[in-house]
Amino acid sequence: MLPILKMKKRILFLVFVSCSSIFLGQVHEVGFSLGGTNYVGDVGRSSYIHPNKAAGAVFYKYNQNPRIALRATYSFLPISGNDLDAKTAYRKERKNGALRFSNIINELAIGLEYNFLEYDLSSFDNTWTPYLLLELVGFNYTNVKSHKTTDEIVYGNKTSYAIPFGIGYKSKLYGTLAFAIEAKFRYTLEDDLDFTTRKTPSITIEGTGNDWYMFTGFSLIYTFGRPACYSRGI
Repeated sequence: MLPILKMKKRILFLVFVSCSSIFLGQVHEVGFSLGGTNYVGDVGRSSYIHPNKAAGAVFYKYNQNPRIALRATYSFLPISGNDLDAKTAYRKERKNGALRFSNIINELAIGLEYNFLEYDLSSFDNTWTPYLLLELVGFNYTNVKSHKTTDEIVYGNKTSYAIPFGIGYKSKLYGTLAFAIEAKFRYTLEDDLDFTTRKTPSITIEGTGNDWYMFTGFSLIYTFGRPACYSRGI
């Protein structure tokens, strides 16, 4: 009986040490992003990368292995559009170029970063990589609840989802600090981020597509935790 108890204690000790090593060995990252947003829809420009409003984000990453980091991000993303900035004559001349809007998007995204190269700041040579963002995105914004006439507008608040993708490049800056340059694209399931739809009175809309919003920016990243003994992954 005594040898069995001793064996159980050894097994429990080994499990505890292994779990502790796994927990402490993973590298964590926190950081913030500063940059700009732009939108593509029924008002103003139709360029997919043309930031015109200042925006920001904060994020946390959990590096599962040198190729994959799990990530959660909150973003504050003002957007705006103005027909006077449009490249098409139709939009410039519509309502004498007076059609414009501004809105604020609060976004929560969870997903993963896939590194094209192995990335580990504790190493000497794996300190930079391009990466791909694969996420699930929910966002909240102001919308028009009812729009009977141009002078009778009732605004509300709406939560929706987007089909997201993004690309970036990150590299070691100094010590445990790194930086990233990133572009994120969101195709929404909505057509009213600009307060205009096919049902808007007195406005003729080009096309019937849903709205997009984009973020392009620079990130500063702080890494903490012991140098990782990563689990094998993709």
